[in-house]
Amino acid sequence: MTSMKRSLVTVCILALPIAVALLTARSSTAGPEKIEFPANWEKYVLYTIVDRYDVKQYRELYASSQEAVDAMKRGQPLPDRTVLVLVQYKAQADAQGNPLKNASGRFLKGDRIGFTVMEKRQGWGAEYPGDLRNGEWEYSAFGTDGRFNANANYTGCFQCHKPHEKQDFVISLAGLMGGGGTTGTGAPDVRISGFSFGPPRLTAAPGQAVMWINNDDSPHQITLTASKARGPVLTKGQSYSHTF
Repeated sequence: MTSMKRSLVTVCILALPIAVALLTARSSTAGPEKIEFPANWEKYVLYTIVDRYDVKQYRELYASSQEAVDAMKRGQPLPDRTVLVLVQYKAQADAQGNPLKNASGRFLKGDRIGFTVMEKRQGWGAEYPGDLRNGEWEYSAFGTDGRFNANANYTGCFQCHKPHEKQDFVISLAGLMGGGGTTGTGAPDVRISGFSFGPPRLTAAPGQAVMWINNDDSPHQITLTASKARGPVLTKGQSYSHTF
């Protein structure tokens, strides 16, 4: 019995360095597993609410500190170890499936769907290629129970946020900064409303200027498919004009 106990102890001791090595290797690689579910997210700072007409969702966005929100408002990079949490809810709907709205015209919050989290840590992101890397940010998604969602499209997160490098890759930052469009007068050619263009199609002659105006609470950005050029991020009421 004594010799058997010694053998078991020896095996456990030998296994420890291997386990530590595996944990160290895992922590140094890229991936959503780096981010832990922020169980105390309700104590974070709620800095904006967004209605997503395209997916009929009510969304709340939280920052882990007031310092991070203040940096957003100043247009500065967010501090190291900042955690941003997007909480997704179904919008309450009528019998036809149309979102119900309150007296202010905002969606009514329904059942919670899940969480999307982005976290910034010094040294993170170095493993990604330049055309995908989002500075030092990583992304992760969790279900309503806080369990990691391994099936989420994490590449899509990086691709969606990549054009917003000047905003530290935080799309919602534009709403706090005031956006980059203009608020001048003039009738727009295209209105952005409910995450749709109106009219959906417009023909422009060479040399003709086209103006877009954002009527949504969510910020939007015009991308020209031919040249891949992008206009400024437009907050509600702001417009952008491009001459073809």
